[in-house]
Amino acid sequence: MTRSMAEGRKMKHAPTKEDKPFRLVKFFTFSSLIVMFTATIIISAVNAHWVKRILQQKSEAYAQLLLENLNHQVFLQFIIPTVLKYGKIKLREKEQFDRMDQVVKATLHSFNVEMVNIYDVKQTVLYSFNEDLIGKKQTHNSGYASAVQSRSSSRLEQQGNTLELILGFPHSTKIITFAPLTAEKPLSAMSGPVLGVVEIVQDISDDYRQTFRLQIMTIVTCCIVMGILFIILIFFVRQGEHIIEARAQERLRLEEKLQRSEHLSAIGEMTAGVSHEIRNPLGIITSSAELMKKKMAKQNQSTTIVDIIVEESKRLNTIISDFLDFARPIQPILKRCDIEAIIDKTLHHLSQQFNDHGIIVNKEIAHPIPKIEADPEKLHQALLNLLLNAFQAMPNGGAITLIIAHIKEPDMPRSSITIYINDNGPGIDDAAVKKIWNPFFTTKDRGTGLGLGIVKNIIDSHQGEIDIFNGDQGGTTVKITLPTP
Repeated sequence: MTRSMAEGRKMKHAPTKEDKPFRLVKFFTFSSLIVMFTATIIISAVNAHWVKRILQQKSEAYAQLLLENLNHQVFLQFIIPTVLKYGKIKLREKEQFDRMDQVVKATLHSFNVEMVNIYDVKQTVLYSFNEDLIGKKQTHNSGYASAVQSRSSSRLEQQGNTLELILGFPHSTKIITFAPLTAEKPLSAMSGPVLGVVEIVQDISDDYRQTFRLQIMTIVTCCIVMGILFIILIFFVRQGEHIIEARAQERLRLEEKLQRSEHLSAIGEMTAGVSHEIRNPLGIITSSAELMKKKMAKQNQSTTIVDIIVEESKRLNTIISDFLDFARPIQPILKRCDIEAIIDKTLHHLSQQFNDHGIIVNKEIAHPIPKIEADPEKLHQALLNLLLNAFQAMPNGGAITLIIAHIKEPDMPRSSITIYINDNGPGIDDAAVKKIWNPFFTTKDRGTGLGLGIVKNIIDSHQGEIDIFNGDQGGTTVKITLPTP
């Protein structure tokens, strides 16, 4: 039995046919979840990059339109009137600078422009929102050179620490656009010669921050959705694991039960054969001893030895009967009966012995108790055996408590009657509890060790269950569960 339990524990940890596919499903499910999450992050990053790219292109196109309009307004409202009035342009003179400032600011009013610089062809600042730059020569990149060649160009300038730049949310983002300032020819689509270069700076940091917020919201939403899916997945995986574990435990229990049944069947067949072989000569010995006892009694001779032979022969016959009862399959004769009446009959049968040895019996019944389909004689035999065991566990007196209850579990198709038999004896040793159902195992000086085996066979034949364990307050508790119709 111990070996089978050890094998059962190994089977519990070993992968089964059901467990292997389930582990494969778990692996692919978790892998799919990780791949989906990674793909979502990548798609979100790519989308954010596309949005930023589109935003940059629109900002560049927007800057080109502003510059074209500014070029037109500056040429018509400042250059022509100033040349006609003063003969030449000198922006260092306050009147000309104020007129230029008025034209530029009126043109760019309500547009998101942070800085405007106008250069001559020698890279000297003629006009700027920053008056400190006026009159100073600036060194420019290819954007200025392209504007001098009548080509507009834009570049993106971002500022921030390394982490901000890597993650794509810089502290500030600006579009710097260079365009030629040209003389316009009336009634012509062609521009005239390049008079200078216009530089405008647009701060699009807010647009980039909104794009970053959109990206974060997308990622957070994906994380929440994936988290919910993960929780649901964990729930179903654990439910599946519990189901598989329950099936494995049930399979283990059935295998142990089958092994035990095969073992007991082999023992039963051997016991039945041996018992039949012993009973025949034992009957001859018993009858011969009784005949001898009668003859010696007529001759007034002592019959002490003969009495011993007869007594021990009867005891041996009882032992053989126990062997046969254990080995013989029990076929209960079922009929509708009252379990309380069977218990009362058993207690009445033992009442004299209990009174003589100071045993107090307490009976607790949770009414109503329905009738069951059972064999009254077999149940009487089982209860008698269990009560005798409780009685023998308390040689100096004690108390036996019987509790009978009708239990209906919500998820069970049928209700059941549960019987508890509690004694306040010394209890059962932990090592003995594991062997309690083994055939021929006993803790008594005398006995075959088949009593509990017979009781279990009777309960099993009624589709019931029996368990024996030590009580919380000491003593031993026997729990019997019998199904109701």
